[in-house]
Amino acid sequence: MHNTRKIERIITGTRTTDSDGVHLTRVIGTPVLNMLDPFLLFDVFGSEEASDYIGGFPAHPHRGFETVTYMLAGKMRHKDSAENVGVIEEGGVQWMSAGKGVIHSEMPEQEEGLLAGFQLWVNLPAAHKMDKPQYQEYSQSEIPEERRGKSCRLKVIAGETSRGTRGIIKNDCVNPVFWDIHLEENAQFSDFVPESHHAFIYMIDGELIIGNSDKSLKPAQLAILSSAEQIAVVAQTDCRFLIISGQPINESVARGGPFVMNTQEEIKQAFSDYQSGQLV
Repeated sequence: MHNTRKIERIITGTRTTDSDGVHLTRVIGTPVLNMLDPFLLFDVFGSEEASDYIGGFPAHPHRGFETVTYMLAGKMRHKDSAENVGVIEEGGVQWMSAGKGVIHSEMPEQEEGLLAGFQLWVNLPAAHKMDKPQYQEYSQSEIPEERRGKSCRLKVIAGETSRGTRGIIKNDCVNPVFWDIHLEENAQFSDFVPESHHAFIYMIDGELIIGNSDKSLKPAQLAILSSAEQIAVVAQTDCRFLIISGQPINESVARGGPFVMNTQEEIKQAFSDYQSGQLV
């Protein structure tokens, strides 16, 4: 019997607004959970009220980490100073490595209806913080999907399952796992992630038992998982959830708004480069 990860802590997140008044829930990147190395931030957004999202995220800079946008519903247009332009639609993902610097915007490509999804910030190790920016964007149809009978299907955005389905995202810095899983009521799911990874499950819909816990994970809750080589869950209802994990970087982290470096001196340099037009 393999070691199975257990729930260490359940986080519900904090309602807030960001950029031009976008309403969201911040689950990682708060005083309650500042970070889960290598994950610096995890935001959840979702509303049918255009006023909650229409302002979007106008042009702003980044340096030293990666932003991941995964859409559940609606459309967002991305444009950046590296001359990348694209529209992320339902089920699509954009994985941008800001590296040494990029200025980008993410704006709603709609004026009404549901807009929902996630943004994850993934740290970069010092050796790669000043790399050239890179950009990966894929539609729902391009993301590999694995089915396990009639009761389980999963989209493999990053990482590889024990059945050999490999995610479409390439990242050699933290070797992330990013799976979007649907389970029918009473269905079981188990698979392996590297034991050294920090891992969490975010509940989108339904209820889920993780390991041999006596409590279930409910919608809008994030479970930080203990260290082990296997994740095993049982669906209490029809449900949908994310499994995300990554290799810790174990380096000092200095934050300055849109910049994440290793020292405050590097943060000051990032601001100076941005103000003088040398960020990119």
